[in-house]
Amino acid sequence: FGVRTRNRLQGKVAEMENFAGHLEEIFLTVEENFGRREQHLEQHYNDVLQTLSQRYEDRAAGLEEEKKNKLEALYRQLLACGQALDASKELIETAQEIYRSQDKRLFLKVREFAKEETDLTLSTPLEFNTPLADLSDVKTLMDSINVVPAPSAPVINPQMPNSATQTSLRVCWSLFSDDSVEYYELYYRPVHDKVCAWFTVTKVKVKETHCKVTDLLPNAQYELWVTATNTTGISPASEKALYMTVPSPPVIKQRECTSCPEAALIRWESGNTNPIDSYTVELSEVETDGTESHLTESIVAVPTCQCLIQLQPGRCYVISVRAVNVGGPSNRSEVITVSTTGTFFHLLGETAHPCLSISEDGFTMFYGDEELPISAMAFDANAFTRCVAVLGDLIPVRGKHYWEVEVDDGTEFRIGVSYEDTERSSYLGANNTSWCMRHILTPTRHKYEFLHKGWSPDLRITVNPVRIGVALDYDKGTLSFFNVDLKQHLHTFHCHFQNYVHPCFGLDNPGALTVHNGIAAPE
Repeated sequence: FGVRTRNRLQGKVAEMENFAGHLEEIFLTVEENFGRREQHLEQHYNDVLQTLSQRYEDRAAGLEEEKKNKLEALYRQLLACGQALDASKELIETAQEIYRSQDKRLFLKVREFAKEETDLTLSTPLEFNTPLADLSDVKTLMDSINVVPAPSAPVINPQMPNSATQTSLRVCWSLFSDDSVEYYELYYRPVHDKVCAWFTVTKVKVKETHCKVTDLLPNAQYELWVTATNTTGISPASEKALYMTVPSPPVIKQRECTSCPEAALIRWESGNTNPIDSYTVELSEVETDGTESHLTESIVAVPTCQCLIQLQPGRCYVISVRAVNVGGPSNRSEVITVSTTGTFFHLLGETAHPCLSISEDGFTMFYGDEELPISAMAFDANAFTRCVAVLGDLIPVRGKHYWEVEVDDGTEFRIGVSYEDTERSSYLGANNTSWCMRHILTPTRHKYEFLHKGWSPDLRITVNPVRIGVALDYDKGTLSFFNVDLKQHLHTFHCHFQNYVHPCFGLDNPGALTVHNGIAAPE
């Protein structure tokens, strides 16, 4: 519990450090965006001022030119008026002299000349007709200053739990400011072995700040990023985020599952290439009419591909497994039915001597007549090398266990229990890590030994048992053997088993041996 808590805290610390780094990058992005907007605004205002200055200079020069033309026209008219005035004065003086000379004809001639009209209207209007400057382009520039700025980079959110299926992801993002956004574009591509391969980038255009991406691979990582667009332009891309689709269902390994009246050990394989955060084991009881109960018990946060489940004796359960990652839980696996009537296990083929064959159902072992040379034997690292033997699967529950073994009269055998690390090059019962009942055929009789450390008490069994019951009681520290057909007790070892033991089975001559388990121990 302490390790899981520490790992969880370390994960939180790493997540907070990553988020702090992401915030720092966002601050830098905001600073860069501000610098660009400030430079853009300054350029706009400089353009407006330069345009206004140019318009002012053009209009001022036009007014100055019109003023000059008006003054020149007025000056010319003023000169003309002065000349007309001087001529009029001379005409008056001439008329006076003629009048005094009493020459009427000359006077009449002057009179006719005086009838000429002088133009006394202004040659130029006083108003200035220079039109106002066309400032429409300046207005356009002014309006452009008030255009909505391009959005800043969106922030894509970390993946939320239960936000995925096997083939889809629900992605969310947000903005740090009140940016105006017309639409978003979400980009994504699969990631292989935490290194981006040259996969095609897919783009999705959406209006909202969330999107459901479909048609994806199960238990696959995807790299995603997003941009925001409005009428002014496109934002920088967000930081890339990794999302995962949920895993494929696990596959329960039925041959490696064991059970007893009080518990069951369920083993499975993931079948997923990416890491799985945990597993959830679900179990429900089978009713007496054979239907599955609606009440389902879940064991969550199982870290490995096996789980020891405490059960009630004499019941039948349906058990399944789900794999869980950050995206959510997978669909449930194919179910396995577990009965707690008795102890149930299979023979472990990887521990079998090369001369042994194990039946398909995992309960019968065969030792053929043909002897294989040592050079032709392929020994597994965990297999017996001297004793022609095999182990049954481990029963990792302390309490009472019972199983039965069926043999032929002509078969020499060893049956009992041993520790997992019992010496593979030794015979069962010949060391201090195994306890067994041995059958030996002699020319005169059947001999039975109950061996531990190579020693056996002197016992004589008169009736040859063909079905032997084996009872293991961890609490009492006993291992007992019975003739099932006669309900006869044969022998009991008394030992404090420090570790869990495996059922073990050996054949000392060609023959067969069958294990019957999952049965209730007789009273």
